[in-house]
Amino acid sequence: MTPQQKPDDAQILEFTAEDLRAHLREALSIYVEAMGYPKGTVDARAPMWLAHMLRPGWRCVAALHGDSLSGIAYGYTGQRGQWWYEQVRGGLLKTGGEAAASAWMSDYFELTELHVRPDRQGTGLGERLLRSLLRDVRSRHVLLSTPEGESRAWRLYRRLGFLDVLRRHQFVGDPRPFAVLGRTLPL
Repeated sequence: MTPQQKPDDAQILEFTAEDLRAHLREALSIYVEAMGYPKGTVDARAPMWLAHMLRPGWRCVAALHGDSLSGIAYGYTGQRGQWWYEQVRGGLLKTGGEAAASAWMSDYFELTELHVRPDRQGTGLGERLLRSLLRDVRSRHVLLSTPEGESRAWRLYRRLGFLDVLRRHQFVGDPRPFAVLGRTLPL
């Protein structure tokens, strides 16, 4: 938080799948803006987010200012056969072997999305969302991927004790290098 920014006063609510469906376009717009993706990405990502809601252990929290969504976070229990699981496991097998892949991927919660509207970033809202999302997760680890490079997200994850699991990983369909970060739970 910079000196001129006040702590964020958003209300953090647990969202059901029905709640997220009702706010899906707004949540995806925050995602697109925060990640710097083209606006058309909203329509492309909607089916994926809807499918994620059906996964075991799916949880979602949202930040609201009045009726306006200002942040979103969700994730679920990672399992074999899921796209991200297979991508990360493949990378870990190449760089650290079976032991590294098994150590991280045997019992984890995948922090799939954590996004805050850019005009609300730097106020502590991302950390509040993350802590609320992970509060009751019973997995041994939490894993996430984030684009490589210095950012507010990187500072947040480092401050909360996330470690390098896999660096400069190339996900199919995205030309940017990503880092996979993880830590033991509880947070």
